[in-house]
Amino acid sequence: MLSSASINHNLDSFFRRALDILAGFFGLLLLSPLFLWVAVLLRRDSPGPLFYHGPRVGKDGRSFHILKFRTMYERPESYQGARLTGQGDARVTPFGAWLRNTKLNELPQLWNVLVGDMSLVGPRPEDPLIIQSWPEDMRHKLLRTRPGVTSPASVVYRDEEKMLSSATLMEDYYQHVLPAKLRLDAVYLRNRTILSDLDVIFWTLVVLLPMAKTQPIPRHLLYWGPISRIFNRYVAWLVVDSVIAFAALGLAGVIWRTAGPLDIGLARAAGIALAFACLFSISNWMLGLARVEWSRAAASEVFTLSFSTGLAFVLMYGFNRIFELRLPGALQVMAALFAVAGFTAARYRDRLITGLATRWLNLRGGVRAVGERVLVVGAGENGALAAWLFGHGYFNGSFEVVGMVDDDPRKLGMQMERYRVLGTSERIPELVDQYRVNVVFFTIDNISVTERERILTICRSTPARVVCMPDALRPLMDGLLRPAVPVQAAAPQDTPAKKNGHDVNTGWIHELNQLAEDGKWDHLRERLSEMNRLTTAQDETQS
Repeated sequence: MLSSASINHNLDSFFRRALDILAGFFGLLLLSPLFLWVAVLLRRDSPGPLFYHGPRVGKDGRSFHILKFRTMYERPESYQGARLTGQGDARVTPFGAWLRNTKLNELPQLWNVLVGDMSLVGPRPEDPLIIQSWPEDMRHKLLRTRPGVTSPASVVYRDEEKMLSSATLMEDYYQHVLPAKLRLDAVYLRNRTILSDLDVIFWTLVVLLPMAKTQPIPRHLLYWGPISRIFNRYVAWLVVDSVIAFAALGLAGVIWRTAGPLDIGLARAAGIALAFACLFSISNWMLGLARVEWSRAAASEVFTLSFSTGLAFVLMYGFNRIFELRLPGALQVMAALFAVAGFTAARYRDRLITGLATRWLNLRGGVRAVGERVLVVGAGENGALAAWLFGHGYFNGSFEVVGMVDDDPRKLGMQMERYRVLGTSERIPELVDQYRVNVVFFTIDNISVTERERILTICRSTPARVVCMPDALRPLMDGLLRPAVPVQAAAPQDTPAKKNGHDVNTGWIHELNQLAEDGKWDHLRERLSEMNRLTTAQDETQS
């Protein structure tokens, strides 16, 4: 059975090849008058063939001949010189230099695209001798796909010939240009999609414009350019929202018809739904919701989403009155309520599905069969951070939090970060046995040494593995709340002042003593290191 990754790869390959065939065929057809004009000028420029057939290495190391308009004199030295051309290369004809500068000499490669030797976008094909200098890992990565007519590296190094001196041509290329191009190609292949390919084609056309030739293109825009952004932020959501708006209007219409007649027609309903979705998209853009990454969005964004839906509803209500769409006002309100529920569900779908699954498992009195079961000891700030970490990113799926324990009576039975506080520390052995816990994750920091050891002793009496979480928030809060003062000014207050060889800063001593009594050894070491740094800085300043 094929995996989802394999299916996505096959679909991507299919659509990419379909795009190559269509572009190759219609490109050659539409550009044939230009090809004829270039052929006439080439004949007048210098004797020789119209096309250059150069050896290149393609997908899986297969050799093919790349097709270009000839740009060099037809002489023996043109074939015996360097594999590349630099600025002022004597082998290049005057018309050939213009063809290279405008990149028109590359257009016949559409034939290579049509027959399957190349793709529209991909790592540029190299000469077999140059490929021998590639690192083995790069050969393995870059030769797994068809080479392209253009690529991000082609856009960045569009003036490659001007960067290379004829005197040290190959040396400059191997040392400076080639490594950078290989890195760009490797990054491209990691981020490659149909949309990113369209972005590369877009930027290729842009940099061919005379006014844009000298303007640098930010490299991140080569992989996430305007086409990808518009599609992912606007077009894709417009399609989803149009379906939701149509469903909301249809549901409201069904409910309305149970009480009275309604005749707006399917075509008009579809148009109204599309108009509402467009107004909603415009409203989202105005409120900045188009830039929200909904898989990580805050819950408070629901209110902004509701306001955006309300704004779109008001506009749609006005259009209904102006253009007499015959849509009852009460039905519009009902459809808007259904729509905001649908818009919210679509954007928070991952969180809703996870929450429903967790509720179902809790009602069944069990936990997932995958991942190690974790009991979090402490429902404070560190406990909340630990619960979040186990539910997201790297740890998600490898561990499953069954619940939390805390000795604060106000927290018992409450829900903290989606997890219930199951009991006090005295119940840890019982809970470990009941939920078949594999890991007890201790997160409490603001307690005395005696109390800490008591709870840890209970934890260690169970068969579960005990892991102590360092206080991750204290250094952060100390760094944020401590006033920023120069080292020279801070010395009398924040560093142990030296007098007759003895430290007299009792504030530091008291703090260190308190940290030792509380058993906060990590904090103690941090403060000692900080004292050492500040004292060293003070000594260097005074010297």
